[in-house]
Amino acid sequence: MKKSLYLLMFLIFNNCLYAQVSDFESIDFTRADNTARLHKDASLDNLPLLAHKLTYSLPTQVEKFRAIYFWVCHNIIGDYTQHTTVSNKIKKLKNDSIAFTKWNNGYKKIAFKKLLKRRKTMCTGYAYLIKELCYLASIECVIIDGYGRSVDANVKELEIANHSWNAVKLQEKWYVCDATWSSGYMVEGNIFMKDYNDGYFLASPLLFAKNHLPLDQKWLLNENITATTFVTAPLIYGEAFKHTITPLYPQNMEVFITKNDEIKFSFKMTKSISNNNVSLVYYKGNQEKMLKIYGFKNENNIISFYYKSRYRGTYDTHLKVNGDIVATYILKVAKNQKKSI
Repeated sequence: MKKSLYLLMFLIFNNCLYAQVSDFESIDFTRADNTARLHKDASLDNLPLLAHKLTYSLPTQVEKFRAIYFWVCHNIIGDYTQHTTVSNKIKKLKNDSIAFTKWNNGYKKIAFKKLLKRRKTMCTGYAYLIKELCYLASIECVIIDGYGRSVDANVKELEIANHSWNAVKLQEKWYVCDATWSSGYMVEGNIFMKDYNDGYFLASPLLFAKNHLPLDQKWLLNENITATTFVTAPLIYGEAFKHTITPLYPQNMEVFITKNDEIKFSFKMTKSISNNNVSLVYYKGNQEKMLKIYGFKNENNIISFYYKSRYRGTYDTHLKVNGDIVATYILKVAKNQKKSI
């Protein structure tokens, strides 16, 4: 009886994990994407006209939204100056959220003007433009404010809310997406690289919550994520969204173990993958070192394997899939006493 109940719970979990992504797997977005490409560099001076051009020829709401999302991600670039200004203000006012909110509300007006004039912005501008174009296309869409977890922010504790994204209602159901992180990334601190990542489009709520924590908990879309679990979880990168990978275990970024302990790693992936395309690595200087892993299993698209620690010390350990780092763990290997994972 217990075994049957466990199996039922597992199947429910397995089916719900990627329900958001699979809702529209029968839809071919080629027409929507091509519509967005057709209007490359269109002016932002007349948003009603732009919304009409992007959506009038498309038959479904999800295709209309796709054209809007795809256009914004490919025609708006990240603004280093705004990013730096807001980041510095967050650091300065991290202990005074009221003062930061007051400053930020005023700064948004400057940011929106720059968006419309120069087609450059940061997360608030991306989310604002998505929302406005959706409104003009009669699609229900809202801006979500919260915490974005990255290498540079909210790694060990929550600071002032630093990120914005969108939730959109399609077929009477809410979906989450992040046009900012879909569009590209900053390199060397001040250069924006266009690099479209489709994984943030109508993303799985469970995967999305790995690096997005909304101020309003209802936008977790029923995922049970707390502030504590958010900041203690492994660090997840955009490549996890690119390959639609959800790391499952270990659940914490810091893993306390004893020398010669066996550690289990597991992740969910909708596509098939060869064992040779999965690895654990760490870096010694600029040199990548591979850790010996074994015991691969693939059950219902949940991939698991093991690693046994051989040496004491602290190791920044990275999970690589298909050549990309998707998650980071910190292995803290002790000689004697074992702490819980």
